[in-house]
Amino acid sequence: MEHAIIVAASVIAAALAIGLAAFGAAMGDGQVTAKAIEGMARQPEAKGTILVNMLISVGLIESIPIIAAVIAIVLVFANPFIK
Repeated sequence: MEHAIIVAASVIAAALAIGLAAFGAAMGDGQVTAKAIEGMARQPEAKGTILVNMLISVGLIESIPIIAAVIAIVLVFANPFIK
């Protein structure tokens, strides 16, 4: 019984980790893109620099759900809480 509770809690934690990380990354991507478009509209001559910085930022933001997915996979398949 104790084993089943730990496995169920691990699956729920994994789902929450991936879901919240994906939601946070989506919100972050939206804000970065909105501010980049706003900056390009204000200073069209700096479009190239702003675009490069935006793409780097979006790439770094998207690494968060990937890390969360790895942690979730460890929680589900190589659970350190199960004896």
